[in-house]
Amino acid sequence: MTGDMPPLAMTMGDPAGIGPELALAAWRNRTPSAPFVVFAAPGILAAAAKRAGFAATIIETDAAGAQAAFSNGLPVVPLTNAVEDAPGRSSAANAAATIESIERAVKAVHQGEARAVVTNPIAKAALYQAGFKYPGHTEYLGALAEAWGAPAFPVMMIWSETLKVVPVTIHIPLADAPKALTAELIIRTGRIVDRDLRARFGVARPRLAVAGLNPHAGEGGAMGREEIAIIGPAIEVLRAEGIDVVGPLSADTMFHPKARARYDVALTMYHDQGLIPVKTLAFDEGVNVTLGLPFVRTSPDHGTAFDIAGKGVANPASLIAALKLADRLTR
Repeated sequence: MTGDMPPLAMTMGDPAGIGPELALAAWRNRTPSAPFVVFAAPGILAAAAKRAGFAATIIETDAAGAQAAFSNGLPVVPLTNAVEDAPGRSSAANAAATIESIERAVKAVHQGEARAVVTNPIAKAALYQAGFKYPGHTEYLGALAEAWGAPAFPVMMIWSETLKVVPVTIHIPLADAPKALTAELIIRTGRIVDRDLRARFGVARPRLAVAGLNPHAGEGGAMGREEIAIIGPAIEVLRAEGIDVVGPLSADTMFHPKARARYDVALTMYHDQGLIPVKTLAFDEGVNVTLGLPFVRTSPDHGTAFDIAGKGVANPASLIAALKLADRLTR
């Protein structure tokens, strides 16, 4: 346990996904986890426990009571919006509760009742059907921070002991990534990565490796000029500011063991360029960390897994890793 520090605030995620059973599994495997409280529908968690076949007392409480309740059961702050219990069948009817869970978890941290947000996976398609206007969790958390009056430029980092990756462009179609890529975006991202690795992760001088956009990093312009016109100049600006950065590097040779030993984090130009290698190397241990926020947010590095929801077979390793990292970053 972690003394008298506030608990971690966990969101429900999409209730039709594996989030509820992962929350229960994380509580069951809690030693030596820091106490956490789930913002969820208590009935959903009780039903998930019954389906999974293990005893778990659901304790309705507020964030302040989570510390005392944690050793006796799973502390849950009840939501006001209704939730359907239908594992594997995502529905827009659950969107309001899913969003409420995120908002209230962030509010708890903002008010000092919790010390970090740990989010379970959401199904963006269901949220879009209900009018959700953000591309994903990362962007919505940035908007919530702005709403509380805190400047934010959210940056997604997938963290593992094996590899840490930051995609510069995130939740947009692949065809739009080259158009969205600008020197200013790379510079702002690089600055935040350098700052947060120093301030939160305790890396004295972070080493950043920047991927090219095109095969072979453009091959001197023969396979594209983004490296010459955009990426290279951005790297020079970061380097002039004293940031330890190399690139643009060919993405197909950045992720083998000897290459990874030369940097602390890889900045990739689009989502899958970075997430494919990190999920291949550390799928169960990967943690999604949002940099650039005024609070710590971590999340398991996987989705809702509707195909196995409610079957009690979901692996909680990534959620447990997210809890441990949130605890570590807020001690």
